[in-house]
Amino acid sequence: MSALHRATLQDVARLANVSPKTVSRVFAHREQVAPATVERVLSAAKRLRFRPNTLARTLRHGGVATTVGLLMGDLGNPFYYTIAAGVERALADRGLTLIVATTDDSEEGEERVADTLLAQRVGALLLIPVGPDQSYLEGERQLGTAVVAIDRPARNLVADSVVLRNREGAKEATRSLIAHGHRRIAYLCNPASVYTQMERCAGYRDALTSAGIPADGRYESLVDDMTVPAEETARAMLAQPDPPTAIVAGNNRMCIGVLRVIRELANPPALIGFDDFDTADILGVSVVSHDPAEMGRRAAELAIDRMSDLGGFTTQLEVPTHLVLRGSGERPPA
Repeated sequence: MSALHRATLQDVARLANVSPKTVSRVFAHREQVAPATVERVLSAAKRLRFRPNTLARTLRHGGVATTVGLLMGDLGNPFYYTIAAGVERALADRGLTLIVATTDDSEEGEERVADTLLAQRVGALLLIPVGPDQSYLEGERQLGTAVVAIDRPARNLVADSVVLRNREGAKEATRSLIAHGHRRIAYLCNPASVYTQMERCAGYRDALTSAGIPADGRYESLVDDMTVPAEETARAMLAQPDPPTAIVAGNNRMCIGVLRVIRELANPPALIGFDDFDTADILGVSVVSHDPAEMGRRAAELAIDRMSDLGGFTTQLEVPTHLVLRGSGERPPA
């Protein structure tokens, strides 16, 4: 598939019926331009899908074709920065440069930050989707920018993706707890509406069904508000009259929150977290482990392939998970 013609500053000027210099001034110093003219220029730019090449202003020589953008959540989360490390190493091997931008896991910030990255005229955009709709990237993809989603498939967008075997991982964790004698097993996650958590919760339910354990909504805490502390979710679950004897935590953030709560208990529930984290081995925390750096590496390789050939069918690669038992997941029912 050949890329469409990318609009130039001159194209915007013609559509807005102004000079190219005026268009340039609108994007560089719009406070110096009449508001009506600014509105006309921005409207023309939007219709033409024009993005000012901000990187070209700061580099003496182009080089933008060797730049790849990565849009991700909070860099304080080890899952994210390990993915970034995998991407960077794969790109460096090919002589490519990585630009990273973060959304702080905010739906509102995703499109805005993506626009900022795309203004650098990156050859490819890798992103960990946050919002429910990535169709805003379709125009850019048609203009020749390769787009690859990591951890979660993009929605309403034709794009390659690299994801974990989430469903199988959660199923394996739940089966292990059942094998250790548990029947009241809880699943806790936040946020709940993202692809990863929907898949993991489905795997948890699959394992219960296979073992003949009836589904019980009391033991599912599917929170969809990142401002709610994980500790609050864990305390509410364990405060029930008939609390769970085991917990599957949907991500590393939730697992750490559960740990902080159960350390106060004389008979803590068994716990298996999804995602490994620093000190989990020292603390004896059982987890569903995987390799985020491998996800990043594979996503970078997909992007490199797409940069040279935009045609062909889209690809979804799955990175395997494996259960690591360290003690917390082997506790018998109290």
